[in-house]
Order: sequence, then C-alpha cells, then structure tokens
Amino acid sequence: MDVTEYMKSLGENARKASRAIARASTQNKNAALLAIADAISDEREALKTANQRDMKRGEENGLEAALLDRLQLTDATIDTMIEGLRQVAALADPVGEITDLKYRPTGIQVGKMRVPLGVIGIIYESRPNVTIEAASLCLKSGNAAILRGGSEAIEANQALAKCIAKGLAAAGLPAETVQVVETTDRAAVGELITMPEYVDVIVPRGGKGLIERISRDAKVTVIKHLDGICHVYIDQFADKTKAINIAINAKTHRYGTCNTMETLLVHTAVAAEVLPELASAYGEIGVELRGCAATRAILADAVEATEEDWHTEYLAPILSIKLVDDMDQAIEHINHYGSHHTDSIISENYTLARRFLTEVDSSSVMINASTRFADGFEYGLGAEIGISTDKIHARGPVGLDGLTSQKYVVLGNGEVRS
Repeated sequence: MDVTEYMKSLGENARKASRAIARASTQNKNAALLAIADAISDEREALKTANQRDMKRGEENGLEAALLDRLQLTDATIDTMIEGLRQVAALADPVGEITDLKYRPTGIQVGKMRVPLGVIGIIYESRPNVTIEAASLCLKSGNAAILRGGSEAIEANQALAKCIAKGLAAAGLPAETVQVVETTDRAAVGELITMPEYVDVIVPRGGKGLIERISRDAKVTVIKHLDGICHVYIDQFADKTKAINIAINAKTHRYGTCNTMETLLVHTAVAAEVLPELASAYGEIGVELRGCAATRAILADAVEATEEDWHTEYLAPILSIKLVDDMDQAIEHINHYGSHHTDSIISENYTLARRFLTEVDSSSVMINASTRFADGFEYGLGAEIGISTDKIHARGPVGLDGLTSQKYVVLGNGEVRS
C-alpha cells in the first residue's frame, strides 16, 4: 500500500473511532488511561530496548547531542509518562458539560455543551514521551488521534503504540482511537495535513520550520505558535527584588523553551538602579547582553542591539534589553515585536498593571510573575498538547478544554415558535 492509501486508511479508521470515543464514559476513558500506564510499566525494559535502537541509529546519523538527549527514554522519563497518564485520568472530564443554561421568554432553555473536536492529527519531533502526552489528552477529551512522531524515534513510538493499544483493549475501546503512524516517509505528513474529510485539527509540535510548513500547506485547521518572543517589562513602580528575581528566572531557568524571556524592557527611571545588578547576575551565568544605546550607556559591556534582535527568539543565553520612557512605549514595543505568546509586567502600580493586562495582545499576560509559568501543568491543566497564539478557539496552553468545542443545546417542553 502506498503512503496515500495508508494515510487514507488511518483517516477512515480514526473517523469511525472518533464516534465511539466521543460517546465513551468517563469511567471507560479513565480505565484506558490507567491500563496504558500499567502496560508501560510492564513493558519498561522493552521500551528502553526499542529506544536504544533509535539512539544507536541517531548517533550513527550524527544527531546532535541535544536531540539525542530529548530522544532518550530513561527510567525517570518512563516514570514521568506513567505519572502523567494517572494525572490526566484524575482530571475532570470536560465532555458533556453544559454551561450558561438560561430560560428564554418563549419558555425554552438555551445553553452550551462541551463536545470533542473529532479527529486530531499531531505531528512532533524527537521526544517519544510526546506520544503518551498527546494520546492521553486526546483520549480523555473524547477525540481520536493520529500521531506522527519523528523518524528518529520510530522504534520507541511503535513500542509505545503497542502499550496504548493494550490499554484501549482493556477498557473495551477501539484500537483505532489512537493510531501511531508506522511509516517514516515524510510524505505521510503532507497527506495527514490535507485530509479535511478525516482530520478536524492539526497540532504541530516542533521547530519553526516544521510549523511554518504545516501552517502554509495544511487544508485542516492548525493549532500552533511559531515563535516565543517573550518580554518582561520592569516598570518605574516595580519592586526591585521582585524585578531582579523574575528577570533572572524568566531568562535563565531554561533557555530552549518557548516561554523564556528574550527581551527585557526597563523604564528609564529605574534602569540605572536595576541594570547593573542584573548584568552582574547574568554575567555570572554567562548570558550575553545586547542593548539599545541607552542601555549601553549604563552597561558598557553590552553588545549593540540591532533591529533583528528585537525580532529574534534566541533559545540561547542571549538577552536583548531596551529602555523605554513609559508604559505606552513598552506596550507598543511588545505588540510590534512580540509573538503574542507571553509577556509580563513588574509593577506595584495596580492601575498600570491592569492596563498592561488589557492592552498587551498576547495569549498569556502576567503581573509580577516569570514568563516561565506559561505552561499547561503550571496553569492547572494537568498537561498541554501545545501552546496556541491564535485568537480563535484555543489560545495559550491547550489542555483538555482546548481539545473540545461547544455547541448550543436547547431544552424545550413542547414550545413552538409563533
């Protein structure tokens, strides 16, 4: 069977399974999740053996050390997958929830019911644990899933697919509820994102190049974000200790994440007070500073920032710094150069902080908190399928609710329209 026919068969199976999983009880879905967790625990050694084949092939193909690190399945990684499944099982089931139920003058009641999206295609790279994260969230939210992992993790992903199938069978749910693409042929991605008759939503998780390609070529709705150009703005009314601690954490907690601060904005009234202390702390950690002219007048060792720097997601120990004269300049800079991901203000002025919340056009906007909190687990979602910077449907970390939509429901008692 060629790739087109193979992907079509996956789509047909997923569409059929989506109807079964949409009507499955919370009890059955939770039973499947817990059974998958047990299967992974039972197959721990087989999973690590399969992963070693991936690791060996990756080393032979010259895969970078960072990618090999993401690819590796350790006992700790497997334990995290098991715990993640149990956590998702413990989450409230959003499917079937009816909200906003109100009586109309005609006597009918009108409300909204939360329902699954249908079939979700997820395309990701390197990390085999994403297979379990994606499967668990789609399953709990009543969706069928087609998972296409990176070719470098094909052995581990297929081993995990067997654990998922075992768990689904134990709960009496169709095996096609979660299908892991077996071919490494890149044409499979092109087919998956152009099957609107079978797939309702695509979620890409990977590098900017992958997401750009999918956004450009997909004929299916895409939930995605391209960049994580996040800002922290230290206002003139900021508490100095809070400002320094947050600015350090937002940049240095992890460099390679989409919610890491890439640009620091500082009010000119407090720049001379906070920048030298921040520069000293960043210097000890090895963060390169790139600043505007006003910044370099205070920090002589800072590199001159270019226009390109304000547009750049470094994902590295590099930080651009710009001084601003007021809130208007800060908000204008963020809305112009930012990626609408996550931005934070450090201020003790409630009025200005509320204005920042209102006027900054990002999926997460914060007051006196590190941008690193923009994460499904930290938001209490249990986990996330990804982060969306789109404005329609899901925005920000996408958890169970983000994998559902709402339909209107009307409850009547024989009413007719006159």
